[in-house]
Amino acid sequence: VDSLQKNNPTWSSVHVNVSMTFLLLPGVCVPAEPSAPLSEPSSEDTLLLVWFHKGGKPPDCWHSFGISGCTITIDRRLYSQAHAVLIAHRDVINIGDWSLPQESRPPGQKWIWFNVYAPSNSLRLWEYEGLYNLTLTYREDSDIALPVGYVIPNAFLDDFPMASFAYRLDTSSTSSPRPGFVSWVVSHWGENLERVSLYKHLKEYIQIDVFGGVGTPIPPGKETVVELIRQYRFYLAFENSQYTDYITEKLWNAVQGGAIPVVLGPSRKNYERFLPPEAFIHVDDFPTVWDLARYLLVVKDSPSLIELHLSWRRDYSMYRPYEWREFHCTACRVVRERKGRTDVVQHLAAWFYS
Repeated sequence: VDSLQKNNPTWSSVHVNVSMTFLLLPGVCVPAEPSAPLSEPSSEDTLLLVWFHKGGKPPDCWHSFGISGCTITIDRRLYSQAHAVLIAHRDVINIGDWSLPQESRPPGQKWIWFNVYAPSNSLRLWEYEGLYNLTLTYREDSDIALPVGYVIPNAFLDDFPMASFAYRLDTSSTSSPRPGFVSWVVSHWGENLERVSLYKHLKEYIQIDVFGGVGTPIPPGKETVVELIRQYRFYLAFENSQYTDYITEKLWNAVQGGAIPVVLGPSRKNYERFLPPEAFIHVDDFPTVWDLARYLLVVKDSPSLIELHLSWRRDYSMYRPYEWREFHCTACRVVRERKGRTDVVQHLAAWFYS
């Protein structure tokens, strides 16, 4: 407990900078559906071609996010006119290299490597060295960085372009009793995964309610998961891989649901770039699984420790990007800002695994 209480002022000053960095990188405004049909791109617009499209109309970057001078298209016939092509790595791997653009690349056109998966689930990275010009991932050191979620100090919320869509963190969770103790929603089991091994060991000491593919079924939908988490004091935000910045919706579902996240993933230091140190419990903080279980039991019955882990919520709001639409428009904006620059991603595999 003492270690969690140290250096909070330091974290606050550092985290403001991190939050503002993320704020500047997305560069977004109020999202909404376009109020008028999309027009043809003007000669001055930056045209981004989304090579693999998941369905639905491309976003109008101005009406949706306040990003001017950007047009998103899914029409491959415009390949030769596109200033940039956004290519999802997972789609290339699943379909095959033949799915990449086969025409010669027009001079100055940038290819963007888009990936939201962990390195262990991103095959054959070494085959694409020198092919791409920009990276778009969850990693903070990507050319275009969009994490799954982040928090904004309420003191800076008025300056945050997506303020009306930021989620004001519920502070009643610090005092309200919760009927459940520990929950875990898991879709991919995998007996060889560290998180499964840790769960099996942890449940020898404490009660853990498991939901999803191998537990009690729950209706699909993000909000359903969040509502479930609201019934529990702790949530196991266990990642399936441990890599730099690979912090997925598991953590942010717990934060939104007002539970105390118990995290397995990258290092504590990495998590502290996204949340205050007392906002989560890292499994690496404990020498044994029994010590972790014992601490959860102590916290459950200690109002002061619950307050320690949840009081930070009074000063922060949470934002979760609007996924594909926001990714595409942010990518287009960065391409527009980098016109005239020649960038080549030379060591894709080494960087992504680092």
